[in-house]
Amino acid sequence: MSFDALLWLSFGGPEGPADVRPFLENVTRGRGVPPERLDEVEKHYQHFGGVSPINRLNREAIAAVEAELAGQGVRLPVYFGNRNWHPMAEDTLGKMLADGVQRVLVFPTSAYGGYSACRQYDEDIARVREAVGPNAPELVKLRQFFDHPLFIESFADAVRASLATLPDGARLVFTAHSVPVSADKAAGPPSEGGGRYSKQVAEASRLVAEAVGVAEYDVVWQSRSGPPQIPWLDPDIVDHIEALHGQGVTAVAVCPIGFVSDHLEVIWDLDNEAAEKAGELGMAFARVATPNSDPRFARLVVELIREHTDGVEPRKLSAFPAAGCTINGAPCAPLCCEPAKRPAR
Repeated sequence: MSFDALLWLSFGGPEGPADVRPFLENVTRGRGVPPERLDEVEKHYQHFGGVSPINRLNREAIAAVEAELAGQGVRLPVYFGNRNWHPMAEDTLGKMLADGVQRVLVFPTSAYGGYSACRQYDEDIARVREAVGPNAPELVKLRQFFDHPLFIESFADAVRASLATLPDGARLVFTAHSVPVSADKAAGPPSEGGGRYSKQVAEASRLVAEAVGVAEYDVVWQSRSGPPQIPWLDPDIVDHIEALHGQGVTAVAVCPIGFVSDHLEVIWDLDNEAAEKAGELGMAFARVATPNSDPRFARLVVELIREHTDGVEPRKLSAFPAAGCTINGAPCAPLCCEPAKRPAR
């Protein structure tokens, strides 16, 4: 099937101190987040000069994908658009229309299912098409890739490299962004019984641990941001490090299996808070690298593209459905990964 371009669709991040507050207001719009919570998170960004690495890392990954496309003889220009900060996806799609683009593949920078990880990108697609108008290009979102061999191989090699820096007996801990328990229960179509996000994170962790030859490991969560009265997936990574210390563990390798790049939540929650807690407890600590700087990540993206352009057979290491592929923002299954309903006040 013929496509004119690829849209690299991501979360976005500030690239200077003045960007931070308006960026955070974009992220939390419509959610009723109190200003004092934004004040707290803003300090995290200002700790790094008001710059998140996510846009830079996305541009580097796009350049690698462009080189891989050229190397495989695939002519497909790549455009970059974000949900929450410049370049905004609406502006990017407008430029694509002006460039004569009509049919577009969309790569969302998330490997998983669930509302935030998948369906919210469907909503982005529908929103930006509406903003551009009736002549907006057709947008086809690529599938989830948490169990793709290249994704697993990249993380497995990164885990090996981190474990090599630690004493024997180091504990391997996988971490992903926490979500409300109610949101995870809504993840996936009702026929699956919910939990698509947490189940996929657990499966990716299992596949990486198996590839490395590690029999015992943990799956925990990070970056919780909701009110304390609402249950979220736990345990939290910092609490878990304390628990491991209490069990006599003296070294830990933390693998951010839920992330494709080192954006701010990775470097703040893991490289700062988790590493500092391990240091306070006298534990050796290593943080596993994320995959998007690995050449295999660009090959993975191109392989997902060629599933549509050349009929390449999808490669998967689990029995989970190759879900997440949508057209113009329509959910891939009825009631799939609906946003969790807010409790009545």
